[in-house]
Amino acid sequence: MTPGTLVLLHGPHATAAAWGDLPELLRSYGLDVIAPDVPDGEGARFVARASLTIAATDPVPPLVLVGLGSAGPLLPAVSAAQRAAHRKVGGYVFVDADLPRLRRQHEHDHDHDGAGAGVPMPADWPEAPCGYLRTDADRTAGPPDRERTLREARLRGWTVVQHRLPVAVAQALSELIATL
Repeated sequence: MTPGTLVLLHGPHATAAAWGDLPELLRSYGLDVIAPDVPDGEGARFVARASLTIAATDPVPPLVLVGLGSAGPLLPAVSAAQRAAHRKVGGYVFVDADLPRLRRQHEHDHDHDGAGAGVPMPADWPEAPCGYLRTDADRTAGPPDRERTLREARLRGWTVVQHRLPVAVAQALSELIATL
């Protein structure tokens, strides 16, 4: 797919600096990239703030939402907000990220310790292709059970790519998006 704008979302309690040089490297590939600093918050508050920040940049659809770490489970809710604003989402990429999990409503009501706390997953998610990029090749960073996460991404039929060096990560992300 050819994206309009890549939206790089850091996890709650982090900043856009978590992306390092990746936004500039992606721009060097000719991609339109925004990596907003989403003010502190988690769950629904993070989704609302991210959505307002994205809207303020006037992104070109279709958007590709790219979530880092704990932003992964929030991508479906951010997508719902973008679609409600009539901005098409053309794909999702999870970078060293936790995956969204379908939970029953009573689990949402009592879950207040995770980044996705209180944020239900839209029933039609995913409505666009998804991919997973693993960059922590040394296996010391990222969420626990990384191998299980990678297996689950593959079982969902997603393309999974692994790279570590920043330039290789930028190229891999660009190529992964092209396959969505």
